[in-house]
Amino acid sequence: MSLILAIDQGTTSTRAIAFQLTSGDQPSDLRPVAVSQIELAQHFPRSGWVEHDAAEIWSATLQTCREVIRKAGGVSRFAAIGITNQRETAVLWDAETGEPLHRTIVWQDRRTADVSTRLAAEGHEAAVQQATGLILDPYFSATKFAWLLDAVPGARERAEKGEVKLGTIDSWLIWKLTHGREHATDASNASRTSLVDLRTLEWRDDLCALFQVPRAALPRIVGCAEVVAESEAELFGRALPIAGSAGDQQAALVGHGALKPGDAKITYGTGAFLMANVGDQPVISTRRLLGTLAYVAGGQTAYALEGSIFSAGSAIQWLRDGPKLISESRQSEAMAQSLPDNGGVYLVPGFTGLGAPWWRPEARGTIVGLTRDTGPAHFVRAALEALAYQTRDLLDALAADGAPPLKTLKVDGGVTANSFAMQFVADICDVVVERPAFQEMTALGAARLAAFGVGLIPDLEAHPAEAPARWTPRMKPDKRKRLLSGWRRAVKAAIVAAHDPAEDGTAEDEND
Repeated sequence: MSLILAIDQGTTSTRAIAFQLTSGDQPSDLRPVAVSQIELAQHFPRSGWVEHDAAEIWSATLQTCREVIRKAGGVSRFAAIGITNQRETAVLWDAETGEPLHRTIVWQDRRTADVSTRLAAEGHEAAVQQATGLILDPYFSATKFAWLLDAVPGARERAEKGEVKLGTIDSWLIWKLTHGREHATDASNASRTSLVDLRTLEWRDDLCALFQVPRAALPRIVGCAEVVAESEAELFGRALPIAGSAGDQQAALVGHGALKPGDAKITYGTGAFLMANVGDQPVISTRRLLGTLAYVAGGQTAYALEGSIFSAGSAIQWLRDGPKLISESRQSEAMAQSLPDNGGVYLVPGFTGLGAPWWRPEARGTIVGLTRDTGPAHFVRAALEALAYQTRDLLDALAADGAPPLKTLKVDGGVTANSFAMQFVADICDVVVERPAFQEMTALGAARLAAFGVGLIPDLEAHPAEAPARWTPRMKPDKRKRLLSGWRRAVKAAIVAAHDPAEDGTAEDEND
């Protein structure tokens, strides 16, 4: 049994990948041998609201896992299951029937911004950040949990009795894989709820009270590389130990092998997430980055600082699905390269607010610098360049928090196939960008955690067989400075635009 079944439940799709332990003269690592993927429907019932269907997620998980097991030669070849998932997404379900009671509220959702604003105005943010490493923002799960309990009639009362359950996607999948025998969440996902003490990694009663989330409805917290339970035998033909679990960004950190303090990676997916390993003690940011758990495995605990960009690949999707400037994402590289420069055009992709280090949920998507010469290619180039500018903002905040300058930035995610974008990241951030030959770092990290959890590998070290692609900085400092200055003016415009009094009806009517 040398195969690991990795479940990678993301924002836009659900995937299963079978990884096989390699052997030979080199140190062994895991390589993919089969994959199955199903796209996930997105629901946008109101402006700023983003939802998924938990039942659809489970159905897709079951279907992709069964397909991969079949492709890989049968369940007898598998040693364990590893799970990685979109984080902060909140699920509410019936403990008896196992059915969801509402659509899930996705991490991008901003419906609870007013709650976060009120709690901050009441002076709670400093205490919450000191305890959890997180700031007050609707991004995190706690306010989403409370909203669900209030939106579903009777759910809050039933939650107090343990009759309904709350959890993030990992908890939902573990519950379904075990037919409700196990209600658990791994420590990395738990650390993103705003309800967990970052040092003890336990639920805090005072935080549950502050956010009005009954502790009785929450899962138990487990490590990232240990056998939590076994799947129901009838699902795949044999029970498999669920032995690894981590949120997608923490799993990607493990996938990259960024296990030492100072190692860092950024994943460019729907959003973009920088995570820097800071060692065995948590760091509370002074620059509005997030202190978070990296992983708990083999008796070791690693912490990280993280910066979250809400719109990365989703900005490219917007070009395709909104103004329809491209018909497929891969067109963006050639269009951007068709221009000698950006023509002074900047796109601030605040479609669901701005993440770190700004944390302005009210910000809007903004384009500045338009002239009569501006064409579709300028919009496309501006969207790609925005990836680099936002990355530079995160790296500057990381440096201000005392982290050493990065020599190499490890990258993964679908956008990294765009060489123009990666070269621009290297240029604007003045750092070597390194992309592994195998791109699915989140799934690889989950597989590695599970393999370690069942003793199939001796540690979490990465031993890739192929050399990574690399981009080195080649932009002159004065040009970099000028472009960054333009970007920061554009961000300011996006924030100011969100406070236009005409939009909320407070401006005087021009006819009065």
